[in-house]
Amino acid sequence: MTLTPTFQPADDRPGLTVVDPIENRQCPIQTSERVTPTAVETDDFSFPVDAAVAVTTERLVLPFVVPTYVRNPAGEMLLEAEHYAYETLPDGTYLVELMAPIKLYIRVHGELTIASSDDRLAFYFGEATTVRLGARSRHERPATTVETTADPNDLARAVSTFGSALKTTSPERSLPSFRGHPPRLALADDVRIPDGLETPDTGVRIVVPPERAALYTICPLAYYLGATVETGSRPRIETDRGFEYSLDRPEYTFDRLVDRVLKHVFFIDCVTRTEGFYPVELYERQQVADRLELAFDELYEQSLADRLATALSIPFDAVADLVPRWRLVTYATSAPENAAALPYLAYELASVRSLPATPEPATPPTIPSEIEAFTRSTPRSGDGESSVDRGIDSYVSIPEVDAFERAWLGEGVPIGANKLLQAGFENGLEGTPSGDGVEVTIVCNDERMAAELEATDDGLYGDREELPFDATVHRDVSGDELRRLFAADVDFLHYVGHVEDDAFVCRDGALDPSTLADVGVDAFLINGCRSYEIGARVIESGGVGGIVTLSEVGNQDAIAVGQFVARLLNNGFTLRSAVAMARSYRLVGNQYIVVGDGGLAVGQSGSIVPNSCRIESIDDERYRLFVQLYHVDSGVGAQYIPYLDGIDRHYLAGKELPPIDLSGDALARFLGLEEIAVEFDGEHCWSTDDRFTLL
Repeated sequence: MTLTPTFQPADDRPGLTVVDPIENRQCPIQTSERVTPTAVETDDFSFPVDAAVAVTTERLVLPFVVPTYVRNPAGEMLLEAEHYAYETLPDGTYLVELMAPIKLYIRVHGELTIASSDDRLAFYFGEATTVRLGARSRHERPATTVETTADPNDLARAVSTFGSALKTTSPERSLPSFRGHPPRLALADDVRIPDGLETPDTGVRIVVPPERAALYTICPLAYYLGATVETGSRPRIETDRGFEYSLDRPEYTFDRLVDRVLKHVFFIDCVTRTEGFYPVELYERQQVADRLELAFDELYEQSLADRLATALSIPFDAVADLVPRWRLVTYATSAPENAAALPYLAYELASVRSLPATPEPATPPTIPSEIEAFTRSTPRSGDGESSVDRGIDSYVSIPEVDAFERAWLGEGVPIGANKLLQAGFENGLEGTPSGDGVEVTIVCNDERMAAELEATDDGLYGDREELPFDATVHRDVSGDELRRLFAADVDFLHYVGHVEDDAFVCRDGALDPSTLADVGVDAFLINGCRSYEIGARVIESGGVGGIVTLSEVGNQDAIAVGQFVARLLNNGFTLRSAVAMARSYRLVGNQYIVVGDGGLAVGQSGSIVPNSCRIESIDDERYRLFVQLYHVDSGVGAQYIPYLDGIDRHYLAGKELPPIDLSGDALARFLGLEEIAVEFDGEHCWSTDDRFTLL
């Protein structure tokens, strides 16, 4: 199967669908007549593309609106088009960049008209015209493997190679699509750096204490700065221009100071990149301009080293309230084997913090006294075992953090956080894409739990024409049937049923997950009691990430969680964010956690950036809207514009937007754009609920 985007003619309509088989993203495009895409060279788009075709049509129409930039053939910006746009351009050669779930480019010679509404983006060419379409997958894999020992000096040399994955050293690297994946790290008896692995000459050097914990903490910052790393007694950042910034300050621990520096320099790049290829009206840039005398045009042209010095000369407190809430904080021990996870944490720009090698034990989740008698486990045989999974040796208490997601890299099971497993990272890189669309397998092994499958008229995962799920339901399966379902190359498996003694309860007995020799499923939800050990074994056998339970869960509670999480995954949330949001909605306590790579996303948001909202009634005809932006699955740095009249600025993902007052009609139009989770006057619901069509 090809690992580059494909352009597939539609069977039932004039048009084609662009498919990214690695990320399982789709972008349907309507044309004026049926087309047969013809492959063309990829070097006419000024930006890198993985595949390109030519089609002849009078128009191209997308069933959603995305930020659009029109450039001349050299890539210079001519105009930006958003919602409610109408732009007419004379005869000429144009390169159109679309910020769609799959990066798309249109190259056309002739007249061009761009028109958009709430849910439609159209490009008209006046007459039948041959246009070129280019696509680039947002997916990145490590290009090679660096071998290293666990000695801090050797680890420093290995981490120094991470900057080789940056696609640019300009401020645009604050956008996820300009950051590639660092090389793998493998523990060995010596350091071996492959020939040809070139790191950028940024002139930045970071000196850290000769301790693995310090190396683990510094790796995301070193990656983002393209820095070389060395060990020494005086931790600091320095440049070849003579600038120096101490990383030894009494008011901060080392990991908290590194966290501040990463967020600070990253944010300054975000507001400065508006001087380059993407000169959009960014809310945060205007806020910074109102507070600081900062020459953004000069800052953009500076080298990375000089721009770093300028950024760190700005007091962090002057902009701290504008910095997006970070996506991921990972607590890690300094165990040597944890070094292999560093490239994946760096790629996500995670904040890596330290806990002792033997952290304080936590109390396991308990069963609420009010839980109903019917739970998702079968009765024990009176052996006196705890209700908590008896395969778990210890629990770890992870501190609360100001981030959307938390993770743990170490021994023991974290309470309320993602248990990272190296096998999940590796399986995510080596897995085979399932094919067209997102393939979902639903297994219901107890008809009393069938209500979980009936969340909507179209079933649990819906039937979105533009962003389809191919969901199949299997009921009352045998052990062999369940084994085959786990072996299939599908994107998500949702198990609804009982587990007992760390095994699936099937029609003909129990299925031991250790017998799943070849798992093809990427992500999963095992919505039964005490499913942690089962989920961990599925990861070790080939899975990437999954949602599991640590204790008994009542059937009604499990149904609510299953439905809620499925709808979030359907709309582009990562496994970690979906569970964290369910916890914030008080649908779930600490009995649900994620194992493996919790940064995996199954579906895609129609607006690219996953979001939810809170609505307060002002009076019978006016409402106040609060939109909460999450991060895209490819990392921090994306931007978003709400499609509402009067809103003409972008906002950085990862924060709640300033409140917006609007009429019932305007609110209904906004909520009709896509299904999102809503808190309406304190009640949790969905934007597709009938109540919002009556506003």
